[in-house]
Amino acid sequence: MKSKQIFSIAAKLKSYLWFAILFIAIALGALPIYSQQILQLHPGFQVSTLGALNVGVYEGTATLAALKQHGDFGLGTFDGLEGEMIVLNGTVYQVKVDGVAYHVSDGLKTPFSTVTFFRRDRSLRLTGKMNYQELQQQIDKQLPTQNLPYAVRIQGAFPYLKVRSVPKQALPYPPLNDVVKKQQRIFELRNVRGTLVGFRLPQYLKSVNVAGYHFHFITSDRKAGGHLIDGEFSNPVADVETLRDWAMLLPDHSAFAQASLD
Repeated sequence: MKSKQIFSIAAKLKSYLWFAILFIAIALGALPIYSQQILQLHPGFQVSTLGALNVGVYEGTATLAALKQHGDFGLGTFDGLEGEMIVLNGTVYQVKVDGVAYHVSDGLKTPFSTVTFFRRDRSLRLTGKMNYQELQQQIDKQLPTQNLPYAVRIQGAFPYLKVRSVPKQALPYPPLNDVVKKQQRIFELRNVRGTLVGFRLPQYLKSVNVAGYHFHFITSDRKAGGHLIDGEFSNPVADVETLRDWAMLLPDHSAFAQASLD
């Protein structure tokens, strides 16, 4: 056998050997820590921006079927800003202005929503009785940093929750602030069991999404809920996932293209 052929075979064997070593390293967790983190990134995903919603861009951008490809846990609203969205365990619920939670079809569209595939990486035990503001403060004290987004899930019994929903709007769409001030429907729930689905985002994302805490609630029987305004909590446990990756789908329609988002 000629020397060039021998060299070629040896090079191929060396290449195969490196692939085998890499495969074994992945299987045994022997890659560097940063490489493992890259492989395990679990993104938050949002449709459109809060800034667009604030100025009345309520036209649907993505179907619920498409949204569920990016998460099984989250919140948002619906085409025309009709009600509050809760995504829990892969099912999407719509709480309308009657306070009732409805199952919805995958064909409906959302103008603004935020989801992730929720996988808890820590549980925070909060002590005592507290209001909504105190709940946020206790969670903040236990987070490793306030410069990253988090998905937050709180399950159990709640002494009191104040939630809201908003009705479907007609064109020309009014700004979100006007809808909330003039048309929101408020519901008070007492001694209720269920799940708070939410996110905590850093202040530097305030024009993109809700900075700070944003929760939607649904009861254990999946019959009622809404956007959380206030509440009373007794020794709750907050399950938290850190989201080190963030993706966005921006609208492809004239309402967004022509909106003043400065």
